[in-house]
Amino acid sequence: VQLQASGGGLVQAGGSLRLSCAASGRTFSTYHTGWFRQEPGKEREFVAVINRSGGSTKYADSVKGRFTISRESSKNAVYLQMNSLKPEDTAVYYCAATSVVWGAANRGPNLYMYWGQGTQVTVSS
Repeated sequence: VQLQASGGGLVQAGGSLRLSCAASGRTFSTYHTGWFRQEPGKEREFVAVINRSGGSTKYADSVKGRFTISRESSKNAVYLQMNSLKPEDTAVYYCAATSVVWGAANRGPNLYMYWGQGTQVTVSS
């Protein structure tokens, strides 16, 4: 599976962005797909994940109520709609895919085996 993230950019606090993760490979639908983010000098942190079917989601507490992850299987794509953005959301955002059991899908980047290249999100105050 190959992943490509896009949609990042510069936005003012309170604004919105939608990130896209395009996947190649016929097996993409068999993986849970998540978004992580990383600031310079910090560890990569979990943001959100959606399961194979698109019927279940998990979010980090810091983004709950502001971000929405969705899946469009017909296009082999996963999206992250980010609303009410804050300066602390500034980071490089990565999409990733995992086959771990659903209960572990929000436990950290080490459980993910496929990664996109990252897209920069900058939120100005």
